[in-house]
Amino acid sequence: MSPKRVERLEKTLARVAREQGLDQERLRRWVSFLALCGVLERAAGDGVLDGYYLKGGVAMEIRFATGARATKDMDIGLDGERSNRMTILERALALGFDAFTFRLKAQTRNMDMADTIRVPVAVQYRSRAWQTIDVDLGPTGAGSVELVTPVIHGLAEMGLPVISPIRCLSLADQLAQKLHACTGPHSEGRARDILDILLIDLLGNLDYSKVREAAVRLFSERATHAFPQEISIPPDWRVQLRAMAVELGYPVTDPAAIEDRFRKLLASITRAEG
Repeated sequence: MSPKRVERLEKTLARVAREQGLDQERLRRWVSFLALCGVLERAAGDGVLDGYYLKGGVAMEIRFATGARATKDMDIGLDGERSNRMTILERALALGFDAFTFRLKAQTRNMDMADTIRVPVAVQYRSRAWQTIDVDLGPTGAGSVELVTPVIHGLAEMGLPVISPIRCLSLADQLAQKLHACTGPHSEGRARDILDILLIDLLGNLDYSKVREAAVRLFSERATHAFPQEISIPPDWRVQLRAMAVELGYPVTDPAAIEDRFRKLLASITRAEG
């Protein structure tokens, strides 16, 4: 690709972001996320990897676009032993997707509490640098997969391909993981999960009995703390909750009201029967 063509792509991104009312950097990350989804799906189809799904913030954005908070990291559940996941990902990325190519960078980090490896992936478009994305490689576990049609917009307007559907962790399992994260012994800094959980409930047409089943299974597997019957949001989370609620356009922004909604949701999940 010539420098002039790259410049036109950058200008196209700026124009589309302006027309769609999107932050340019968020649209750039969406391009990278969807390109990575494309190469993973190609690798699954070619038998290079056995199974994968998206989870975390990117899976939320795939489902809800700007209704979800922006994220910079891509969480992937990948079949295989921890020691082999890097090799599996490297083989998958070597296939490329459309005009995108990918390269693993050396600065990996083990996240022992989550059985996860964080690896930076350099994304290139027609052999020129586009962006580097941190990818968290975790196990697939017992969670179920849902095929999701992405509601992210802007890529088609840029003339770029969008893979569909995308394999995402089910909403019930994703909510269970977030509930575990924000109520456990390592919940410091997890205020964002409270809003994520409430947004999933607001936008996702949840089946509470499936959420309860997924949560009971996950809490039992991880055995770090009991499934909570009551919840009290730490006082130092309140400022962050208010700011995130305003940013996302959540219908309630008062931290006390957010806590009340969260308690009612937890009660609904606890009472649900399969």
